[in-house]
Amino acid sequence: MFRFESDRELIQSFRPRDRRVMEMPPGLSFPLFVRDYLAWTETSGARVYLIFSAPGSHKPIGIIFRRDSMGGENVSRLCDWCHHYGSSSEVTLLTTDVTSKRRVGVILCADLRCRERLEDAANRSGRSALDALEQLRARMFRFAHEALGIEAKPAA
Repeated sequence: MFRFESDRELIQSFRPRDRRVMEMPPGLSFPLFVRDYLAWTETSGARVYLIFSAPGSHKPIGIIFRRDSMGGENVSRLCDWCHHYGSSSEVTLLTTDVTSKRRVGVILCADLRCRERLEDAANRSGRSALDALEQLRARMFRFAHEALGIEAKPAA
């Protein structure tokens, strides 16, 4: 869990290279408390924004993804983070820039609504979603660390 006191703090959670293309989500009010993660889609639908914290940390990490077309026919795919199985319009390739010459991608839910899917599955099976949500944040951080070189800051 983490908290933003202002839109400036929210923007600062993103890498400097991403801040220049930021589009704030409509209707945010501050202070803003974030339980697991915050995700939203740009009005044009071209970019998907994600803010989360690494397990054991309260420092927010922001990543801006672009939706990249994988081409071809409409096939089913599996989200690498929540393991939701859906059509290519639901589960797609999201990419982010590492440098001006290098981009990395991962197959994810196009709207990053992984939390809702995990909570729904847990509710239907009569179990707690807490472990699944912790694993989800761990997968998010693993991508950020391995693909983007982002380090975790311990909780203060």
